[in-house]
Amino acid sequence: MRFEIPVEVGGTYTVRIEDIGREGDGIARIDGFVVFVPNVEKDQEVKVTITKVLKRFAFAEVSE
Repeated sequence: MRFEIPVEVGGTYTVRIEDIGREGDGIARIDGFVVFVPNVEKDQEVKVTITKVLKRFAFAEVSE
C-alpha cells in the first residue's frame, strides 16, 4: 500500500506545533504527516511554507 504524501515543496499550510523535537524544531502534522518547523514554540499556530519533502516527513519555515 502506497502512502500519499499530503504536502509539496512551496505549499503553504497553517499548522499547530504539537511538540518540540530533540533538535529543537517544532513538530506539526498535516493529515498525519510530520512536518518539522524551526524557531517555534509548542502550541503555537503558524503559517508555514514547505521547503523539503522526504518519504516520512517534511521540513518547513514560518512564512508569516
